[in-house]
Amino acid sequence: MLGKTAGGLFWMFRNLERSENTARLIEAGFRIALTRPGSEEWTSVLKTAAAEQAYTAIHGDVEQAKVIDFLLRDPSNPSSVMSSYAQARQNARLVRTAITREVWEAVNESFMELKKCLARPVSERDLPDILGQIRRDSALVRGALHGSMLRNDVFDFCRMGTFLERADNTARILDVKYYVLLPSVTQVGSSLDNVQWETILRSVSGVRAYSWLNQGKATPMGIADFLIFDPRMPRSLRYSLTKIRSNLAMLEAQYNDRHPCHDTVERLDASLTANTVEHVFEDGLHEFLTQFLGDIGQLGTDIQSDYKFME
Repeated sequence: MLGKTAGGLFWMFRNLERSENTARLIEAGFRIALTRPGSEEWTSVLKTAAAEQAYTAIHGDVEQAKVIDFLLRDPSNPSSVMSSYAQARQNARLVRTAITREVWEAVNESFMELKKCLARPVSERDLPDILGQIRRDSALVRGALHGSMLRNDVFDFCRMGTFLERADNTARILDVKYYVLLPSVTQVGSSLDNVQWETILRSVSGVRAYSWLNQGKATPMGIADFLIFDPRMPRSLRYSLTKIRSNLAMLEAQYNDRHPCHDTVERLDASLTANTVEHVFEDGLHEFLTQFLGDIGQLGTDIQSDYKFME
């Protein structure tokens, strides 16, 4: 496969996943702000999305409505939902002959619907419905991919883009907890603390699954363990890394060629497998997530370099 095609597929699905996860990050911030009004939560959301500097340069003070608009629809923000979806659609046009009609139509129709929904600033009342629509559109594209595509190198590059972005964003959503969620350490373990942790769990659609596994008892350590280490949770770091490793293994078998990125993903997978949530909390969750974000970013760079496509 040409590097240009591989890159188009990889970034098409990476941008689709980014648009959904930006919506999930907004939802986390919105729900947490309901329990503790103020600008601190939205500052943490901007930091987690790596958008604080860009936002401040344009808007200055942090205000809920402005942050939501910046993350949802501002064309000057390359990681906004609208910008990410527009780039995904452009990538889909680039690789039109490599994807099925069903995948193209799902991307194109979702883009047109999203463009209509985000034609003007979204009110607080309409925000939950819009965020839900973004998640449903993302699910529609994934369904088309799984229901109509051959399990070949095209599929592998699509899935690697998805899970690299998903791992990155799950780590970032978790890291919201460690910016400014709690006013002081005295509230760790309090009802406010627990509500905020459950809100993060809800933002990754994990409430029901976590409840099934833990009889409904939500604790910070239990939720972190679920979102980092549980191989059954489709948005956990462990699950995402396992899928990336699997798709890279299939490319290695198909091309009969091994690259440094294969060693990188195996090393990261082994490191995550050997770790425990107790060790993570002992050493610092924020420090662990920061290291993971650096490692997953390097893995993405290695994949692009090894398969001869760069953004």
